[in-house]
Amino acid sequence: MSGVAIAFFALAALGLLTLAVQGVSLRRHLAQPVPRPRGTAGLSVLKPLRGVDDDLDGNLASFAALDWPDYEVLLGLEDGSDPAAALARAAVERWPDRFRVVIQRADVGMNPKVSQLATLLAEARHDILVVSDSNVRVEPGYLAEIVARLEDPGVGLVTHLIGGVGERSIGALLENLHLAGGIAPGIASAKRLAGRDVVMGKSMALRRADLAEMGGLESVKDVLAEDYVIGLRVSRVLHKRVEIATRPVENFNRGKTLKQFAARCLRWSVLQRYLVGFGPYAAQALLNPVFLATLGLLARPSLSACAGWGAVAISRALLDAAAGRALRPRGFRPLQLLGVPLKDLVLGLSWAEGFVRNTVDWRGRQLRVQSGTRLARPGPERDPVAPAPPSR
Repeated sequence: MSGVAIAFFALAALGLLTLAVQGVSLRRHLAQPVPRPRGTAGLSVLKPLRGVDDDLDGNLASFAALDWPDYEVLLGLEDGSDPAAALARAAVERWPDRFRVVIQRADVGMNPKVSQLATLLAEARHDILVVSDSNVRVEPGYLAEIVARLEDPGVGLVTHLIGGVGERSIGALLENLHLAGGIAPGIASAKRLAGRDVVMGKSMALRRADLAEMGGLESVKDVLAEDYVIGLRVSRVLHKRVEIATRPVENFNRGKTLKQFAARCLRWSVLQRYLVGFGPYAAQALLNPVFLATLGLLARPSLSACAGWGAVAISRALLDAAAGRALRPRGFRPLQLLGVPLKDLVLGLSWAEGFVRNTVDWRGRQLRVQSGTRLARPGPERDPVAPAPPSR
């Protein structure tokens, strides 16, 4: 092999080692005991809806079956014509003591999710707020662990790891492999090894008063990564800490296409590029050893390069399998692991495109991303400097 090819394979080996360390961090996190609450505080679950997610009925039903005495679930709709409206109203009819439908009053900023959350927040009855995406489903003890962790006054926010389940299509399988093998281990290791908070807006809980002290939803109305920014402010503004719940939640993916998965990867890449900056974003290639090994194979095709690529792909699949067993009830089947190289190649191409793209599609809306993931309408305007977070 040429020197360039050897360099790519060496980086791939280093990437595999890094991913193995992340996998150990994930398993150690999930092995922690689940705390038990002392009290029975009330909670308001804020769940924005837009379109009909895979098995939305099942997702909502999991929130009706929570083992907690005092909570409400607010289902947010942009307007009454949304395709999810019928299912939302059916949930209210089925569980009238738990669910309410709330129609969005107005756009408060560029981030459509934050606009929905602002209306839901105004209607919420309780002081503990749980933000939950529409494609999330949970187990009965979900709220109990949140309350237990927030009973510590030093905790400002609770977030959750995500395990993807339900795949019946190639796009859904690749999405679930990525959640298990990349996202969850990355978040767990960032917290355990580097003390860095990475908050997932698919599931996060905090006190109403703490949110207000951090500037409220108004302060993130024009930010795409509102969850990540809020997570940073927990330590910088509140001087409290973020905790990751022991129990993961499930992201139900059934029929996503390969094109939809690729679009999701590209949106994530653009977000990361403008969130962490050029250098750290470029370094993320290390976490994709299959992509690096492919570059090595293309740099100097040979039998030894093919063997090296195969070794990297198998090692990566084994790491994803271990993460899947930790996060999912039955892990991934051996045939499903054949999708790992395709998943990583799509992620690698999206990473490369992330260097030159500055627009994303968020459920049908085209938005331009600027530094700090601030949003603007697509156009040639010059990016403004992102404002600093509020201080105490």
